Amino acid sequence: MEEKKETRGTLVFAVNGEKFELSSVDPSTTLLEFLRSQTRFKSVKLGCGEGGCGACVVLLSKYDPVHDQVADFTVSSCLTLLCSVNGCSITTTEGLGNCKDGFHPIHERVAGFHASQCGFCTPGFCISFFGSLVNAEKSNRPEPPSGFSKITVAEAEKAIAGNLCRCTGYRPIADACKSFSSDVDMEDLGFNSFWKNGESKEVKINRLPSYNHNHKICTFPEFLKNETKSSLFLGSGKHFWHSPANLKELQSVLELSKACGTRIKLVAGNTGMGYYKDTEVYEKYIDLRYILELSKIRRDSSGIEIGASVTISKAIEVLKQERRGDFLSEDDMMLRRLADHMEKIASGFVRNIATVAGNLVMAQRKNFPSDIATILLSVDSEVTILTGSRFENLLLEKFLERPPLDSESILLSIKIPSWESSRNASSKCKSELLFQTYRGAPRPLGNALPYLNAAFLAEVFLCKDSGGIIVDSCRLSFGAYGTKHSIRARKVEEFLAGKMLSVSILYKAVNMLRATVVPEDGISRPAYRVSLATGFLFEFLRPLVDCSAEVFNGYLEGFTGSLFARSSGIKEKHEQLRYDKYPSLLSSTKQAIPLHREYYPVGQPIPKSGAAIQASGEAVYIDDIPSPKSCLYGAFVYSTKPLARIKSIKLKPNLQPDGITAVISSTDIPKGGENIGSKTKFGTEPLFADEIIKCAGEPLAFVVADSQKHADMAAKSAVVDYDIENLESPILSLEEAVKRSSLFKVPPFLYPKQVGDISKGMADAEQKILSAEIKLESQYHFYMETQTALAVPDEDNCIIVYSSIQCPEFAHSTIARCLGIPEHNVRVITRRVGGGFGGKGIKAMSVATACALAAHKLRRPVRTYQNRKTDMVMTGGRHPMKITYSVGFKSSGNITALHLEILINAGMCADMSSIIPRNIIGALKKYDWGVLSFDIKLCKTNLSSKSTMRAPGEVQGSFIAEAVIEHVASTLSMEVDSVRNMNMHTYQSLCLFYKDAEGELLEYTLPSIWNKLSTSASFIQRTEMVREFNRINNWKKRGISRVPIVHEVWLRSTPGKVSILLDGSIVVEVGGIEIGQGLWTKVKQMVAFSLNSIQCDATGELLDKVRVVQSDTLSLIQGGLTAGSTTSEASCEAVRICCDILVERLIPLKEKLLQEMGSIKWETLILQAYSQSVNLSASSFYVPDFSSMRYLNYGGAVSEVEVNLLTGETTILQADIIYDCGQSLNPAVDLGQIEGAFVQGIGFFMLEEYLTNSDGLMVADGTWTYKIPTIDTIPKHFNVEILNSGHHQKRVLSSKASGEPPLLLAVSVHCAVREAIKEARKQLLSWSSSDGVSLTFQLEVPATMPVVKELCGLGIVERYLEWKMGAK
Repeated sequence: MEEKKETRGTLVFAVNGEKFELSSVDPSTTLLEFLRSQTRFKSVKLGCGEGGCGACVVLLSKYDPVHDQVADFTVSSCLTLLCSVNGCSITTTEGLGNCKDGFHPIHERVAGFHASQCGFCTPGFCISFFGSLVNAEKSNRPEPPSGFSKITVAEAEKAIAGNLCRCTGYRPIADACKSFSSDVDMEDLGFNSFWKNGESKEVKINRLPSYNHNHKICTFPEFLKNETKSSLFLGSGKHFWHSPANLKELQSVLELSKACGTRIKLVAGNTGMGYYKDTEVYEKYIDLRYILELSKIRRDSSGIEIGASVTISKAIEVLKQERRGDFLSEDDMMLRRLADHMEKIASGFVRNIATVAGNLVMAQRKNFPSDIATILLSVDSEVTILTGSRFENLLLEKFLERPPLDSESILLSIKIPSWESSRNASSKCKSELLFQTYRGAPRPLGNALPYLNAAFLAEVFLCKDSGGIIVDSCRLSFGAYGTKHSIRARKVEEFLAGKMLSVSILYKAVNMLRATVVPEDGISRPAYRVSLATGFLFEFLRPLVDCSAEVFNGYLEGFTGSLFARSSGIKEKHEQLRYDKYPSLLSSTKQAIPLHREYYPVGQPIPKSGAAIQASGEAVYIDDIPSPKSCLYGAFVYSTKPLARIKSIKLKPNLQPDGITAVISSTDIPKGGENIGSKTKFGTEPLFADEIIKCAGEPLAFVVADSQKHADMAAKSAVVDYDIENLESPILSLEEAVKRSSLFKVPPFLYPKQVGDISKGMADAEQKILSAEIKLESQYHFYMETQTALAVPDEDNCIIVYSSIQCPEFAHSTIARCLGIPEHNVRVITRRVGGGFGGKGIKAMSVATACALAAHKLRRPVRTYQNRKTDMVMTGGRHPMKITYSVGFKSSGNITALHLEILINAGMCADMSSIIPRNIIGALKKYDWGVLSFDIKLCKTNLSSKSTMRAPGEVQGSFIAEAVIEHVASTLSMEVDSVRNMNMHTYQSLCLFYKDAEGELLEYTLPSIWNKLSTSASFIQRTEMVREFNRINNWKKRGISRVPIVHEVWLRSTPGKVSILLDGSIVVEVGGIEIGQGLWTKVKQMVAFSLNSIQCDATGELLDKVRVVQSDTLSLIQGGLTAGSTTSEASCEAVRICCDILVERLIPLKEKLLQEMGSIKWETLILQAYSQSVNLSASSFYVPDFSSMRYLNYGGAVSEVEVNLLTGETTILQADIIYDCGQSLNPAVDLGQIEGAFVQGIGFFMLEEYLTNSDGLMVADGTWTYKIPTIDTIPKHFNVEILNSGHHQKRVLSSKASGEPPLLLAVSVHCAVREAIKEARKQLLSWSSSDGVSLTFQLEVPATMPVVKELCGLGIVERYLEWKMGAK
């Protein structure tokens, strides 16, 4: 009641210099929601809604009137509440530049370094980098050279470390950013459109788009400086936002809220929403950021006190501030370590608004796996709590152990004590303070929750009598391993106190720790987490065990103050062993790119069409299309059960938001329509489950509301009543599917052919491996733009659907069948797709169809943009499979026969699964197996239908081949590379295995690629270096591997249309869809090349006159499916046919005009053609003939890795790729495809765990749990050579595909890891004749840290210590 008496304020802020004033705001509205729905700035994208991808990053600028300074920092707009930006200025990438007023150098360099493919993530990268650039320019660093900035290479790389990209492989993005750095080595910058190889540094600098570091973009307009930023009170109906200015005001608000029973939410950064999704509706939001007492940082001799509203980034900055002196004090070093660890929490744009206190409260209240709690626990931190009017100081340890804080209690501050002052006051002996933090996580630079974190503080001193190191006291904290909160290992601390460190003492401590760090039931990888704890403790104490006396010689004499001087040997030794704690990012890269002008401009590395407008945020994706009037929004309700009847679907009244319009289900399909959501030549899939649900994740209904937020909330609140009575148990395994004969039939024309007589091949073998098994799991596409569509009813019972889809034609006919209307009443339009990789093929149809059905029924526009969780649950992913193989071989390593039994999990519907058997065998045939036979079953299960994903089946086939080769090599104790080499195809065997696709002898370039890799990658020399490294290193092992690929592709029929307009500009339509693969770019080049044959005078660059326009299913029919890597070249051939027709029509006119005028310009020719009624539009339908329909792609890769035996972490040191592109249509585009595919393959083989529950429902359903590669997980040295293999008469201008085949080369990383693990296991055997340790083993896919560590030995520390004790 009294709340309404308060004077309501106005929310005032700016976006790209434009002023916004709002008097009524729903406090739950995020900045992202507002920008996308209420402004014209659509560059900020929704990628995850969790702060985990960077697609929504903006620059937030705040003005400090006291110091007359503007603070600029990046934030995740999907987590930032709109009310929290009062008095602030927002800058998006549109605010940096645009196509009309001129692009910013960031935009130009992103385009010129070929750093944007699908482009959906590009604006976020631009702003993430811009934020760091702005702050670097504010620093008092020396003036940079002309054309450069004050930012360093390391800062440029770190600036984008939190952003995700699924297309590029990151290397070109990093290069574009590093090109601004004053300390960059220009030779390290990769292939770009600005300079050519061999040009001087000066020439290169001059050719970069100009950057003047003194010309600063105004991030904070003057008109905002007078706006108030505190004590804001806003209201919207029953919901309010309050920003108290001081603690007293906060107490008053809390008391009033308690008295009124108001549901409140305390807000500082709101980043917790990214992890704990809000389902509760709050009546009042209380903003803590402007409370003076909570925003202070105090530093004195007793320590540092950090207020509750201080951000993690600000805390890091303060902790890194050193006090003046000749040396770093112990406190300074400890605080710096805390700061370094905090920099691995989340990403910069989250840390910039997340608070230290908020992180601790989540840990205390909700058992969040906090790093901050663990590291602060180890240094005896304290907290101050306010409950009502009562203040309470207590140790962090006690705070964490208390019952969860209620909404009336506030964490006010955190105190990190000064250890230096307390030790000086209490220390009885001269000791050294050692402090270190540890983190075992899937990504080195953070943005990933840890499996376990730890922090150790120890006071140690030298025993003069024995020369050993004695632990005076220590604090050992551990967290995030599957416990309610971070803990101190008290018993281990007590045991170590007063002990002289030795191998036996360390052994006992490690064993005690195993009994202390015990994950709770249900936690994944419990044994691995415990092994991390023991490994970290071992790593911390190992340098102090049995130190030789020589280390201290020369350091003990004349010491004062501290036993170990800053330069002491023990300190150096401890620090040296920790140097690798802070991983570097990318090092040098090399790209060898042959260029040719034979078909100019085809073959030139021109930047991808639209790259600059993608960077500036002007490129329009489906969800960027402004919502039509009266537009509604939809969200799917999906099943959580694998096999059940639907009794009812109800929305929870207490969680149901306002604005619900309808719940669409199968009963709403119109008369004459069908319940069909997608179709292929192999079958259909229902739009909604009818009576019986067939899998978890199957769509049940489509909730339609007045906003996407309300639709999502309503769908999430849905309660489905299931009935499983009298139903069979669901089929959730491949074995059960076979047992119950639940199989799909593979059409005979798609079933691969066997090679030779298996009985004869096995009879020729001298040795055999029988019935070995491999299991491969799924992979999610993780396109950055989730599934989206917009359906708009049109006149005369027609409908227009805008869809982000790879096959508009298929969606077109599916929608018509569902609605029961003729196909000419449906129009499907697709301009560009924000990443697809196969997932926007069949799976996008149901999304478009659901929108169309709802729009058709409600007679209003309906759109949807799926949230990431729903997208991940419903999309299906790559095909899991189980392989059983038997192989016969000679003792020399020559393989005589391979037999495979393959079970493929297709899920509940056929989708495109029937092509998978052919693809698996096609990639597996890369070696000469002598004889190859197989039995492949396509299993129908109660799991979501599996869909094609980049290199579907081929990536699994390539892996199976390498697994067999490695098994044979291991059995024979031979080098794997020798066995690979021995079983490579001759041209004769290639013809046998790849009949009708092998091409001419000269086209078989794999042997030359194989040999060239040996030289260019220094394979032999590096193999020896790896051996030497492994000989002298106990705790890190390296592996190196060289693998080949043979990848068969098929061309499909494709339409094209080229029209020349009156002014001579050219518009092109093709059946292929631009999904980031550069299809439009290659098509433009082909049109320019083909029309240039007219040879008009002063034609200029025809390329600039060509525009490729969106796909429209009523304008250009039979577009088919953009997939299989060949759509670009097929589209190019289709437009070339069109151009040839136009040239044929124009040549007679040109010759006639030449006789009359002597010379003719292109524009004049076209003007005359119009006046003489020459048809200047030509259509074609390219149908490849049998001889050119199939061909083989070849490539090879060498990968070198380093494995940390204590954690299982793998670092990819170097990858060298050679790939045959024929004569590349655009080597810059192809290079991007090669690198991007390889990195996506790294994700499959090393990182991406597709986790489901017992019902088959995907549970790794967001950025918190599903980890794709990031810039810190790609190869440090990434070298690519594109091989120009010359003329191929049956190819399109001698070109070859590049989109999918290079993904297969990533298996080289997995193979290299296997080699490193083998060395670790050899070492383990040398320490003890361990049972269960064999040099023949299967390495799972993905080879995540726990998987690798388990094979290296979960008890490796104990084994080593036992060996050391036995040796003594």
